Amino acid sequence: MKASRWDLCGQTALVTGGNTGIGLGMALGLARAGVRVAVLGRDERKNDQALQALQTERSGCRVYSYDLIDADGLLDLYQGVSQEMGGIDILVNNAGIQCRGRADEIALADFNRVIAVNLTAPYVLSQCFARERIALSKGGSIILTASLMSEAARKTTSAYTASKGGIRQLVRALAVDWAEFGIRVNGIGPGYIRTEMTRPLYEDEAFDSWVKQRTPLGRWGEPDDFAGAVVFLASEAARFITGQILYIDGGWLATF
Repeated sequence: MKASRWDLCGQTALVTGGNTGIGLGMALGLARAGVRVAVLGRDERKNDQALQALQTERSGCRVYSYDLIDADGLLDLYQGVSQEMGGIDILVNNAGIQCRGRADEIALADFNRVIAVNLTAPYVLSQCFARERIALSKGGSIILTASLMSEAARKTTSAYTASKGGIRQLVRALAVDWAEFGIRVNGIGPGYIRTEMTRPLYEDEAFDSWVKQRTPLGRWGEPDDFAGAVVFLASEAARFITGQILYIDGGWLATF
């Protein structure tokens, strides 16, 4: 395979939730591959830190502050980002939130908030991306962040599990709808990864021990473990791959 199939130089990407954790790991991986990256995040401080990190890898990167729970404003947001970036070639729908509690005790408002951020926003942004690329007669790559909870479940995660199960099927549905236009849609499924969101878990000695024993590679994943995967799926090296989810879980799903 020619090295040029891995080359993303000159392309642009929008990464939601790209100011920290897995999202930042993917954003930095894309920037190192020559991509100008626009990051979308809610926290101004984290946005500033992410921009500094990205600019050490690639000039022309940008950050935008937005709360994805506001679906009504996503079209204007996307159009503005695309115009400023000179178009978007790669869309990474990564942002996600969690709401823990036994299923009968979760308020409907909390359930709806998780679905809005984790599932509805990726759907709307993917629509925006596809409509623009189809109008331009250009293909592109959409990558959605799935989860182990796309395939399994744990107590107190009903809203999150519902949203990530939806992501698994959304990857397939969008891949089928847009294949004829050269738009590939795939997912990345993280296992147990050391991020700010999972801090209460890995700081729990018993849970930390369980994860390491349950995971064949014997450790938690790190955000940088996602850099290579996102570059691969966005590149021509993956040109015949669509509708798939690549699990980066240290072998968690392969065993029991």
